[in-house]
Amino acid sequence: MTSPLADIYEKMNELYLLRQKGELGGGDEQLARQQAKGKLTARERIKLLVDADTFVELNPFMEHRSQDFGLEQQKISGDGVVTGYGKVNGRPIFLFSQDFTCFGGALGEMHAKKIAHVMDLAADNGAPFIGLNDSGGARIQEGVMALDGYGQIFKRNVMYSGVIPQISVILGPCAGGAVYSPALTDFVFMAEKISQMFITGPKVIEAVTGEKISADDLGGAYVHNYISGNAHFCGETEAEVIEQVRTLLGYLPQNHMEKPVIVPYHHADEFRPQLTKIIPSDCTRTYDVKAVIHEIADEQSFFEVQCGFAKNMVVGFARIKGETVGLVCNQPKVMAGSLDHDSSDKAARFIRFCDSFNIPIITLEDVTGFFPGVKQEHSGIIRHGAKILYAYAEATVPKITVILRKAYGGAYVALNSKSIGADLVFAWPNAEVAVMGPQGAANIIFSKEINESDNPEKTKEQKIAEYREKFANPYIAAKRGMIDDVIDPQETRIKLIQSLEMLHHKKVQRPNKKHGNIPL
Repeated sequence: MTSPLADIYEKMNELYLLRQKGELGGGDEQLARQQAKGKLTARERIKLLVDADTFVELNPFMEHRSQDFGLEQQKISGDGVVTGYGKVNGRPIFLFSQDFTCFGGALGEMHAKKIAHVMDLAADNGAPFIGLNDSGGARIQEGVMALDGYGQIFKRNVMYSGVIPQISVILGPCAGGAVYSPALTDFVFMAEKISQMFITGPKVIEAVTGEKISADDLGGAYVHNYISGNAHFCGETEAEVIEQVRTLLGYLPQNHMEKPVIVPYHHADEFRPQLTKIIPSDCTRTYDVKAVIHEIADEQSFFEVQCGFAKNMVVGFARIKGETVGLVCNQPKVMAGSLDHDSSDKAARFIRFCDSFNIPIITLEDVTGFFPGVKQEHSGIIRHGAKILYAYAEATVPKITVILRKAYGGAYVALNSKSIGADLVFAWPNAEVAVMGPQGAANIIFSKEINESDNPEKTKEQKIAEYREKFANPYIAAKRGMIDDVIDPQETRIKLIQSLEMLHHKKVQRPNKKHGNIPL
């Protein structure tokens, strides 16, 4: 007869053996295959993401209950996904990490149940949720139960949108229905030569359409960061991508009820004389708006979002005197900073994220208008442009605009003008605020005088100058209250610091309604 103490030790040994077996995932052979592909394991990724010794695993012993297609002979603890919670930079986060060594990371009923459970915990505790995706898609052997599992996750993605930050990290294949959960989250990260996202894979496309294409060319990191706009960040390695996730979390609050953490910042002089040298006096010449950003933001604090997509619009997070802000900026060096359908989508989505999580929005404006052309009209620029209008008008966070140079037409209105709800609008002395550019306006308004003139070119130049003096300057708008102040460019950072301090406790009451109908 064994002693009670011996029984306890035996049970404890069994526990630790089961844990060790579960941590091996699909076994040594499968782990070796994962590493041979240059990929990290599910647990190695978690170790890189969270602070040392903070990860706590949940439901490590869950297994599928399928009895079909030989699955009853393949029981693996954890069912192909590691879930739990930990800390990043000392703040709680919840996560899942799919294990490709187990059933190719395919999602089944229990796999989905684990993810749904940890999503609920994240929402209940007001903490960010991070998904490390590496999956071949639905577990076909489990049939409709796998599809139902995706539905359970999608529902939570939507339900918790705007409640907690949701981040997807693609670190392997993500195919079929699996791509819709990342698409519903706030930010998507991808790693070069490792990550792929697509609805239908290369083999299906070849069978249906005859087109031949590699998985990377179809849905790799470059495609989604530079062409489709489905992803927001990419890195050369998994470690680099995961470090980017840690950086992003530093700019965000834990949930919609909080504000981002203010980082201690001390600087004696906020005057920025360099700003007078960045923008050319000739309004037809280009410059890089990022040079302006680096002057007004805290040193090395700008963290760009979607840097490869719709480059005529620059968006991202920065800090001003330690406070997180969202920056929405025209980029004059690309398409003269005009708005097209892609840049409209990019800006609108970023604005709505900032508004969801109490992040003030600063707009640096230098816009010629909405980009003209048949292609843009047929691509739905009316609908896409309306998204920016909707996003700005809907937002209740502090909203500040600085007109750096040009602010023409409907694009001026759309980019956080006073008329759609800007709290403060500043303009530099060289700013041109008008229905359209002086040259185009002169050609329309004074066409008769120009055509009938003895010297049409000279008359045209005179009329352009006349229009610029009478209409295309910041003082006309300032006289009507559409601009709060015309400022010295060197004082831009000082004005932004003062404005953010004044608006820190801003509260807005909106009409009670279920939700609006953004023109999607």
